[in-house]
Amino acid sequence: MLKKLISKELKISPVQIIPASFFITIMVGTLILMHPAATVTGQKTDFLTALFTATTSICVTGLVVVDTYAHWSFFGQFVIMVLVQIGGLGMIAIASAIMLLARRKFSLTDRILLRDAFNLNTSNQLLTFLVDVFKGTFLVEAIGAILYAFVFVPQFGVRHGLWCAVFNSVSAFCNAGMDVIGPNSMGNYRSDPIVMTVTMLLIVMGGIGFVVWFDMMSRVKEGVSKRFSPVLIVKRLSEHTKLVLGFTFVLITFGTIAFLALEYNNPGTIGSMSLGGKLVNSLFQSVTLRTAGFTTFPQENLSKASCMVAYVFMFIGGSPIGTAGGIKTTTFFLLLMNVRSYLKNQDDNMVFHHRVSEESMRKASAIFFVSLLAVMALTTILCVVNPVPLEDALYEVVSACGTVGLSRGLTSSLLPAGRLTIIIAMYLGRIGPISLVALFSKNNEDANKIKYSEGNFYVG
Repeated sequence: MLKKLISKELKISPVQIIPASFFITIMVGTLILMHPAATVTGQKTDFLTALFTATTSICVTGLVVVDTYAHWSFFGQFVIMVLVQIGGLGMIAIASAIMLLARRKFSLTDRILLRDAFNLNTSNQLLTFLVDVFKGTFLVEAIGAILYAFVFVPQFGVRHGLWCAVFNSVSAFCNAGMDVIGPNSMGNYRSDPIVMTVTMLLIVMGGIGFVVWFDMMSRVKEGVSKRFSPVLIVKRLSEHTKLVLGFTFVLITFGTIAFLALEYNNPGTIGSMSLGGKLVNSLFQSVTLRTAGFTTFPQENLSKASCMVAYVFMFIGGSPIGTAGGIKTTTFFLLLMNVRSYLKNQDDNMVFHHRVSEESMRKASAIFFVSLLAVMALTTILCVVNPVPLEDALYEVVSACGTVGLSRGLTSSLLPAGRLTIIIAMYLGRIGPISLVALFSKNNEDANKIKYSEGNFYVG
């Protein structure tokens, strides 16, 4: 059914359908946002602005050229929120859910397409996984909206307060980083424990991936029923879950300490805050750099050392099979393990007493190299078509490619060619990890049948 949406004569593979679905949704969103009803003034939005907004929404990035709260009407904001939700879950997942609700049968091609869209290794219980993803997503977003409402409703009134709560919850969980609060965004709430805590929890829950969710819930449920100790429950988690949770904790902790130390006396960021405020906002910065895009202080005020940390964090991103972008935590960790194995002269890469397959290592290397190449190329292009300081251009491109949404005040001042460059970066950042994994998982069987003699190459 899904593949029939595109002409059979085109012979488009699932690997091509996934990016095509994002592109089509972006164009549809662009046309809707161009309608006068989508703006506060009732005037038509120009194509490039609408295209940029639709792309940043679908790609759950958060970079904006016009203020979401001021330029777009309620209808326009609602469209943006829907696009963010579609982008977070993926168009293929949305289409599959509609098919499921309509009780349409899934062909083998449909299942393969859905498996590739979620970046799963198996098609077992795929539809159950799909249903659980939607149930879990809407439940978490609903809880987040309720908690936000305790702050936003008293401040903005029932109608607008509830809308801010719902929009923020969807945006935070999908790691989009967009809001309709006001000109200072999260800057007004950097001392609010509810808003800060809820936002960070939503970002992390969306970023660790659905597979981790379900594994944790399954093991906890099993542990409670069989009266396992907490230590035994943790030990029974899958190696993927333990890797994601452990490495995520390390990255967040390292980022918090790094920003606290590097920005401690910087009055443009956290320098004027209390010790508690500095700690919380450093933690928030570390979390939001993992593809979320919310900020409590201007990113252009960061020191150069902090920018270097930010580049790395934005490039890594979140974890697989979730709403986050970047090359993913597991990809970066496997690269580190590969270096470690080489230095220790080990034939296999071992993680939690499990061997990592050669195919996984090749995927990690390919994703890292292609993503790094894209960042370098797009940063160069941006500097040519829209002359700006290198550190600002690099921050913008890494943020776009990692679908983060943080900017050093550059986005709104971009020239048309610069906007197109960032649009391409956001699109590649959103479809890149998914499509690259699907692409590199295909083996060229004919080429593998031919064996050549080993050459002598000098490396390093």
